[in-house]
Amino acid sequence: MSIYLDNASTSHPKPACVLEAMKYFLEEIGANAGRSAHKKAVEASRMVFETRELVADIIGAENSSRIIFLQNATEALNTAIFGLSLSRGDRVITSSIEHNAVMRPLRFLEKTRGIILDIIQCNRAGFLEADEIRKKITARTKLIVVNHASNVVGTILPIAEIGQIARVHNIPYLVDAAQSIGCLPMDVEKNFIDLLAFSGHKGLLGPQGVGCLYIRENFDLVPLRFGGTGSNSGSEYQPDFLPDRYESGTLNLPGIAGLRAAVKFVLERGISNIHKHIQNLTGELIEQLRKIKDIIIYGPQHKDLQTGVVSINLKGMTPAEAGEILDREFDIAVRVGLHCSPQAHKTIQTFPSGTIRVSLGIFNTVQDVNKFCEALCQIIE
Repeated sequence: MSIYLDNASTSHPKPACVLEAMKYFLEEIGANAGRSAHKKAVEASRMVFETRELVADIIGAENSSRIIFLQNATEALNTAIFGLSLSRGDRVITSSIEHNAVMRPLRFLEKTRGIILDIIQCNRAGFLEADEIRKKITARTKLIVVNHASNVVGTILPIAEIGQIARVHNIPYLVDAAQSIGCLPMDVEKNFIDLLAFSGHKGLLGPQGVGCLYIRENFDLVPLRFGGTGSNSGSEYQPDFLPDRYESGTLNLPGIAGLRAAVKFVLERGISNIHKHIQNLTGELIEQLRKIKDIIIYGPQHKDLQTGVVSINLKGMTPAEAGEILDREFDIAVRVGLHCSPQAHKTIQTFPSGTIRVSLGIFNTVQDVNKFCEALCQIIE
């Protein structure tokens, strides 16, 4: 039986209710939301609204119209970063463990618009002191952007402390929560978050092709896309109200239908229960890995300080070689390499070869952890 340990890339398997919801939408509804007045279109619009309400609930947002449906977390991050209209001399504070979905837009703006990046160096375990961000703030600081949890080593950053600093200095605060939503509790109000980007296909257990951006009340961005929204169709100007302002074009309605079922599933299970399950598996994995000779473990190495993401290497073997053997000989799926985060690998000193990344999910078991560690022992022997 195959073992799937690549949930940081995308969760697998999906709950059966997700597949059923997508099938039902395609077979029984199929219409566009907000484009017509017939009953199928109205049902599609109702489905989208209900999904917004559920997503708002899971992140502690008071107004569901502030939830924008996009293609993925990358589009959400791009919408936020480019929507701030940063210009020459503006400064952006970020960390050294960010995903390329953050770093590449920032590097593009650095090259083309002359913004200045202040990259806070995390330690080798991926930790960042919030006070280091405070020290970097200047009058030209126009954005603070960090991830909630690292996609390479799982380290959880102090987003509430950083958010408080940003709010005191009236600086827009963007959090990349791709690795944490559905796995860790989230409250945008308590964490002082202005902009929250996340995907629907990881911890939320939904299908690929749907991401979300939360935009705080009275906070405005220039849209990344312009076009038809089904509203104000007599005007050639983009609507100024949410969510329509940022949702041009046809939404991924089958994906949103699947996301609705997935979020219901997550809420019924309870975020705290899911977190505890993954936390316990992470602790068991780390404990077993420490007993295996010739294994290098990166990151916090503590279940309370990280998500279910654990990066390792085998001495004398490249991550690619080890991953290929795990897949071919043991039918175990992990991700190897740089995980679209070169800065993070430079921080933990694994650049350019990367690591073997194990990422646990809600459907993994202690037996999966045992078999993975047994496979590592056989490879080493």
